[in-house]
Amino acid sequence: MKVAILDDWFDTLRTLPCYEHLKGLDVTVFTDHCVDIDTLADRLAPFDAITLFRERTVIGDDLLARLPKLKLISHRGAYPHVDVDACTRRGVTLSANQNKSTAPSYAAPEHTFALILAAMRQIPQQMTHMQAGNWQMGVGKTLYGRVLGLYGYGRIATRVAQYAEAFGMQVIWWASEAGRARLLADGRTVADNRAAFFETADVVSVHVRLVPETRGIITKTDLMSMREDALFVNTSRAAVIEAGALLGALNAGRPAQAALDVFDQEPIKVANDPIATHPRVICTPHIGFVTEDELNLQFDDIFAQVAAFAKGTPIHVINPAAA
Repeated sequence: MKVAILDDWFDTLRTLPCYEHLKGLDVTVFTDHCVDIDTLADRLAPFDAITLFRERTVIGDDLLARLPKLKLISHRGAYPHVDVDACTRRGVTLSANQNKSTAPSYAAPEHTFALILAAMRQIPQQMTHMQAGNWQMGVGKTLYGRVLGLYGYGRIATRVAQYAEAFGMQVIWWASEAGRARLLADGRTVADNRAAFFETADVVSVHVRLVPETRGIITKTDLMSMREDALFVNTSRAAVIEAGALLGALNAGRPAQAALDVFDQEPIKVANDPIATHPRVICTPHIGFVTEDELNLQFDDIFAQVAAFAKGTPIHVINPAAA
């Protein structure tokens, strides 16, 4: 079986223990990101299976129509970038393990808190200033006693809360109605209402999955209601913010700054991206989950699904009608 691994920008996956699942298969690793559908269709035409790296490549019916040999797409987690109905119509199995509720989550929470610390203590700016031959350039803020607002109630947000509490922060929460019910049942502090959540927090950090219900869930009104000295953090997905809202709010002066790991278009290949180069933004190139440990955890599922399919015993199938 011919297998294509997409968007492995640093050719990392073949170095991880999970790659052993693919032993004996004909594997090709693509280290660039291709958005042109003609190029992508020509590239993937020979393959029986493809593995996806998060949501980096969109799989729509227009592409699937040009891949008659394709029988399997292997992924992990949510799949808003895959046209499942089109896969089913064209006989392409989508395998995507959804049972992650008990899996450990360290990489993204650690990176989230690193961004919070970097922003509040002005670490990127202080470093640049010092390397230019200067000394101190401003005054940062301690975390102790400040309020962290966490939007969403899952594994990542829960661990971020643990880190915040270790630093002496007060944590308040907001989530969906069901999420708020679970928060209250677990004894967490839920804001009185949505407006109070954004108005109260010194730092707001978003941790929700990107599904149709959460697309654009953070609005410009939410951001503009934040304090003038507040920090907004997003290591989730850029599309959970209303289109154009963050840039508009930053330009209007609220919140004071943003710390971001996710962007509307990835990868960013231009030097003057209006968000990435904004004077009140510190940012990283979507590396919140990019550690050897986390990648091995995720791709152990993805590659195991390929191996199972090759043996005729597919697992974690989302669309059984495709078979």
